Amino acid sequence: MLQAIKVSKGTKGAAIALSVASALGVSSLGAPAKAATPVTISVVLAAPPLPAAMLAEFTKATGITVKWTQLDWDSLQTKIAAAATANTYFADATDVDWSRVGQLGKLNWFLPMEKYIDTKALAADMPQLSSFSKNGHVVGIPYDASFMVTTVNKVLFAKAGITKLPTTIDQYTKDLNTIKAKNIVQYPLNIPFAAAEGLSTYWYETTGAFGGNILDATGKPLFTDPKSAGYKAAAWMVNAVKTGLVPPGNINVADSQGQQTLMAKGKSASTFSDYSGNVGSLYDVPASSSVVHQVQYLATPGVTGTAANLGNPDGIGIPAKAKNPEAAAKFISWFTDGKNMADFAGANGISRTWVGYFFPSRLSGIAILNKKGSIIGGDVLAGMLTNSAAVFPQGAPAWYPEFSSAVYTNLHAAAAGTMTVEAAIKAMGAVATKLSSGK
Repeated sequence: MLQAIKVSKGTKGAAIALSVASALGVSSLGAPAKAATPVTISVVLAAPPLPAAMLAEFTKATGITVKWTQLDWDSLQTKIAAAATANTYFADATDVDWSRVGQLGKLNWFLPMEKYIDTKALAADMPQLSSFSKNGHVVGIPYDASFMVTTVNKVLFAKAGITKLPTTIDQYTKDLNTIKAKNIVQYPLNIPFAAAEGLSTYWYETTGAFGGNILDATGKPLFTDPKSAGYKAAAWMVNAVKTGLVPPGNINVADSQGQQTLMAKGKSASTFSDYSGNVGSLYDVPASSSVVHQVQYLATPGVTGTAANLGNPDGIGIPAKAKNPEAAAKFISWFTDGKNMADFAGANGISRTWVGYFFPSRLSGIAILNKKGSIIGGDVLAGMLTNSAAVFPQGAPAWYPEFSSAVYTNLHAAAAGTMTVEAAIKAMGAVATKLSSGK
């Protein structure tokens, strides 16, 4: 959804990212050629339409008119699956979420993008492209870089006498306890324990911080051993609510709710797994926040130092039954151009800004924004994106939706106290084992 990673390079990593972007330039594969005859394509995404001025420019340059339809994310996934199952036309270009890549790739519901776009040429400028590859094919092209980041309210940390921000999870936990003990805020940590996707992704990021992965190359669980990173991550998260670091009411709070009602209101001092772009788009916006200029990104604390940040980007692809795949590919090439992404993010004024757009998926687009000073914390985010990696290095399994449901359902129950962490992990592991074996 609009809305990993080694960050130990710090600002050096960001500088490298911008140097690479400068060397690559800002265009993707050149301007799309004009269609021989006028064509209309249907684009369906879980986002409002692009700025009218920019769509008009695309049509003038290509002869391709874009009919844009916005659906909520869940309904969109249902419609994509229903149309593909019925072998009927739905859209010429639509959403490819990172978590659906395995399913879409296995079932051949989307056309291979490398047939229409030189995806190899994109790879160096688009770090999250690998998350959209399955079985040797690129299922979609990421258009908005999204990855999990740690955010901290530096003012609240300072009030607790913490002058050096943590780089390890032990120090991070100790600092949160200090903030609570000194009554700076009653519940310093925001974890969304509602039984929803946001809880799953929070656990993935925390597992990465503890130094491990979720599944092996065959889809078998890597988190069932009490010594494993995934087990430790689940125990740490549940213990945080039991010891009062997390508000008890968070049992029924989803990720965006916690960001808007806790972090943005100064009621929490940190969110361990937040969304990239939230500082500029939420926490520093006076209309939605009472902590303007107080929240910053923090290199995610790990076991021995800063750890991996994991990606959860949205992409766009061409359904197998698209009526105009070539025209759709021209739109996608233009849509994911570095300069255009910079415009979407506000580089050249409100008339070219796409409402709700956070962060370009291309380093070249970020370079433009950083040069203009248009991204709050952009140098830090650029370094994170340069080293971003997928939640599942081997690609999301085709059965990911069912697995994620097991993750958030059982972790929610453990946090609510209706089952132990051990039982929750066992149940999650059993689902992964069954699904990966095809039984």
